[in-house]
Amino acid sequence: MKMAGKVALVTGGAHGIGKALCERLVQEGVGGVMVADIDTEAAQALAQGLNASGGRAEAIGCDVTREEEIRRAVAATEEHLGPIDLLVSNAGFGFGDGPGWMATSQTDEQWDTLWRVHVMAHVWGARAVLPGMIRRGSGYLLNTVSAAGILSQIGDAAYATTKHAAIGFAESLAITHGEQGIRVSVLCPQGVRTRLLDVEEVVAKSVGTDGILEPEQVADDVIRAMDEERFLIVPHGASLEYLRRKAADYDRWLQGMRRFRRSLFPSDDIMDLGPET
Repeated sequence: MKMAGKVALVTGGAHGIGKALCERLVQEGVGGVMVADIDTEAAQALAQGLNASGGRAEAIGCDVTREEEIRRAVAATEEHLGPIDLLVSNAGFGFGDGPGWMATSQTDEQWDTLWRVHVMAHVWGARAVLPGMIRRGSGYLLNTVSAAGILSQIGDAAYATTKHAAIGFAESLAITHGEQGIRVSVLCPQGVRTRLLDVEEVVAKSVGTDGILEPEQVADDVIRAMDEERFLIVPHGASLEYLRRKAADYDRWLQGMRRFRRSLFPSDDIMDLGPET
């Protein structure tokens, strides 16, 4: 899909990859872009800057853990800019496994938050825009996921799990609605210089193994992939090789991941669980 003249809604649009995508979409000549973010002030500031540079942008506060706020952002976009051609479901978050670094360390509340941000936000966004897109016979859903969705994430079990689920939902979207003119892409980078790297140091180390990309580099990759309507967008080329190895020999891949984990977690970083009770 060429973006000239199209209308886009970008959640998590005020910072990082979302911000870079908003800026890049304006460069592509979109008919309008709605910057939606829980940081309302930053969203408004970005929209003002985009308008000053010759774009057409609006801003709205949006907490993607609440379906009603996503629906409100969709309604505001359609009211002020027109029917949505592109929904970029981009918000993301991470906690890290925390003390002890066990795969079960995170609380139920943390699991629920990541499930809402990384999975249900995509579901709710698609639910809000799909009927109109299907009626018009065209539309694009771009879901920011992570290389953790096709590989894993050492040091954050909930992040890895919810990102895998996000891939599964995007596949279902593409299979179910592809013949109705709906195009779907998943963006799966490794380390990108965003606020997400401010999580636990060991998590940042693991995602930075193959280099940290700037958000603008990722946005360029996204535009090229959307022109080609590719499902899987992988800015770090090494991720594709890791995926091939994973598919070719799962057990060997797991052994390699365990070795990598040991390099990140010295034995004295693991919590003393104390005696059995």
